Amino acid sequence: MDHDVLLDPAYTVPAVPYASRGVAWLRSHVVRFSEGADRERRRALTLDLLSTVDLDALRRPGNAVAKLAEELGLPRTVVADVSVIARSYQPHTSAGAAADDAVARLVAACGGAWDEVTAARIGLLVQASAATEAMIAGRVPPVPVTRRIAPDGALVEVALDAAPFGAGRHECPARAHASALAEGTFHCLHDGPGPLLLPNAWDFASGAALVRAGFAAIGTSSLGVAAANGIPDAAGLAREETLALARKLVRLPVPVTVDVEAGFGDVRGVAAELADLGVAGVNIEDGRGEGLADPVEQAELVRAFKETAPHLFVNARVDTHWLHVDQGSTIERAARYVDAGADGIFVPGLPEDEIAQVVAAVPVPLNVLAQLNIHRLAELGVRRVSTGSLLFRAALQATVTTARAVRDGEPVGEVPGYDEVQGLAGS
Repeated sequence: MDHDVLLDPAYTVPAVPYASRGVAWLRSHVVRFSEGADRERRRALTLDLLSTVDLDALRRPGNAVAKLAEELGLPRTVVADVSVIARSYQPHTSAGAAADDAVARLVAACGGAWDEVTAARIGLLVQASAATEAMIAGRVPPVPVTRRIAPDGALVEVALDAAPFGAGRHECPARAHASALAEGTFHCLHDGPGPLLLPNAWDFASGAALVRAGFAAIGTSSLGVAAANGIPDAAGLAREETLALARKLVRLPVPVTVDVEAGFGDVRGVAAELADLGVAGVNIEDGRGEGLADPVEQAELVRAFKETAPHLFVNARVDTHWLHVDQGSTIERAARYVDAGADGIFVPGLPEDEIAQVVAAVPVPLNVLAQLNIHRLAELGVRRVSTGSLLFRAALQATVTTARAVRDGEPVGEVPGYDEVQGLAGS
């Protein structure tokens, strides 16, 4: 139906029943599903909240909901609850106990008052969640349709192709905010003047220290996470440890990308959980022990990740050079993974004389390890440089070196003070 319907006051939003708790309470107290005096009052509350938000803060790279939550005075960790609510926010969807419990936690985070101001804060986060994820994933318009009740009582659906932010009385009041959020993505960090240097953490303290040092984003090291927990790397055994670290790292005010090895045997489940936590991306590898996965099967894993969480940056790792196996298939494998939806290609161990060839052949950012001077890698066209397990291994070396110095009565080099490390926990 023509979007002029959105300008016609005779076409109203579908009515929602009043409720005192849960998702039903949220629906019945936000401007999105209101008409008349309620709509005017609630829109004013929403505009007041938006007036306090710094658009430049929204443009900084990071999870959209986490950034907006901080600007609205809420912790970044509300992202998971917002994701749960977003799936059942629309009146034509059903809401279960998990979504109702998530609303209760968000109300508590807002101060505990079940009022219209609290509903407006939560509503802004929920609407930013689904719409911004869609914008990052490239869906235009991010919200494809809206619903109205015609004067004769019929339910009509209005396509939003020509009016992606709506129009008329229910035009989105946060258009500038949504655009700013979409600008500040992890994807955009790959488009800077030089390669994105991505240091890899293995626990919360290492991640927080890297953020404090000024790095714009952090990744996780699968070897670091596995070895720190007494588990072999690349064996598919560190799923819970990897997800547990991700839950902690998303507290940090930068994008976080997570190494999921080969997907831990549950690519869709891992993708859904990481997306709900607010991570920015993943690495998924095609190495299998001393050999390689079938490239067709690996492409299906990449596709499954993108279908489940299309807004995540999927960095498809090609292990031909890392494992010294079938190196001639590197570009063919990379092309398959890109066709399946990969946003980047990671080829650890790629020799210097082959980097430019892969850059030219692959239409997405190439990621390599910190194997050469970063300026040289920039000259070759590399868009992302990871430290991999280097920092974890360096930390192990420093640990043993320091212990030996104490044992042997030798000077200990400069190390962070107790209070400095203690302060990382509050990052």
